[in-house]
Amino acid sequence: MTNTYLDNIIAFHRRRATSDTRDLQVLLKAANSAAPTRGFRDALGNKDHLSVIAEIKRRSPSKGDLSINLDPAELATKYRTGGAACLSVLTDEVHFGGSESDLVIARESVSLPVLRKDFTVDARDVCDARIMGADCVLLIVAALSVAEISSFIDIAHEVAMDVLVEVHDEHELDIAITAGARLIGVNQRDLATFVVDHERAVRMGAAIPSDIVSVAESGVRGRDDAVALRNAGYDAILVGEHLVIAPDPIQALSELLV
Repeated sequence: MTNTYLDNIIAFHRRRATSDTRDLQVLLKAANSAAPTRGFRDALGNKDHLSVIAEIKRRSPSKGDLSINLDPAELATKYRTGGAACLSVLTDEVHFGGSESDLVIARESVSLPVLRKDFTVDARDVCDARIMGADCVLLIVAALSVAEISSFIDIAHEVAMDVLVEVHDEHELDIAITAGARLIGVNQRDLATFVVDHERAVRMGAAIPSDIVSVAESGVRGRDDAVALRNAGYDAILVGEHLVIAPDPIQALSELLV
């Protein structure tokens, strides 16, 4: 069987984690000494309209370069002006062209909470997210064991950071709920093929308990998609490509606040 995009990316990150000899306790101490977090999950509680997590994303494995020379400070400022509730910043350099500095610069430019969008495979990755200034860390159920998910959630909470647990189907949703996730994202992009199923989040919306903050990820093409996802019960949407390539990101974002 041919390896998928996700297989290759996760294998890369696990190889790198295996060679990481840093002491976890030292990293936990540094994480707990970092500046206070901004409350990522709490920022998504606007009941008047759908909240938008606006993503800073230079490229993708499937689409190639999107906005490879973007200015993270400028884009973060435009997202804030357009009404974003939070930011998401890709920090994977090899596959997405991102970096830690993109996150640091974006977060320093605005007061919005920030998600570190990367492939978390090790407890040190969780600490690194907090140390670089992230307010929330991403855990992908398809890439982790049940034990890892629970452990990483505990570590994130220990260092006062929120966790976005990403799922793709009902089975993964059950795993996330059982692990104690309070913020769950349904990714409409199949991480095996990177093809977007625009109906996936709508189908799964009703299955997410009402006390969990729900986020629809990937494939949002404009206002009509935003309306459909709000009607399906989602609290927020995470939007990257649509905003990054938009001629006017402020206008494109404001149209999603349905």
